[in-house]
Amino acid sequence: MTRPRALILMAIMLPIAGVADAQDRPIGFLTPSKNIACQFFTDNGQGALRCDIMNMDARPRRPADCELDYGNAFEMSAKGNAGRICAGDTVMDASLPVLAYGEVWQRGGFTCRSEQSGLTCFNAMQRGFSLARAKQEVF
Repeated sequence: MTRPRALILMAIMLPIAGVADAQDRPIGFLTPSKNIACQFFTDNGQGALRCDIMNMDARPRRPADCELDYGNAFEMSAKGNAGRICAGDTVMDASLPVLAYGEVWQRGGFTCRSEQSGLTCFNAMQRGFSLARAKQEVF
């Protein structure tokens, strides 16, 4: 008799585990070339967007105070400035959905537009960055 109860309990628990997995998935996207990945994060109710570009024609010089990788990671808060960051990790994740060329992604006060020429993202203060293999700009 205990066996059917165990099966019922397992059947109830499986969907709950699936919901937890969905919530743990990263929020963001890849560009169609898969050269740029962006992820949205929340911390203490504040949003942040980070985008990493994997291949660039030229990489800027690493600042003396950065002991990690520099030049390919960009970050901004919902209401602050954007910039390159010193980072020892990446937000590149093959499981992220692709943001097709001409499509717009919006979340938490951020807007990103994917174009064949590159990716442009900005926040509510109109601060952001444009990323392409040939050139990266922060505005």
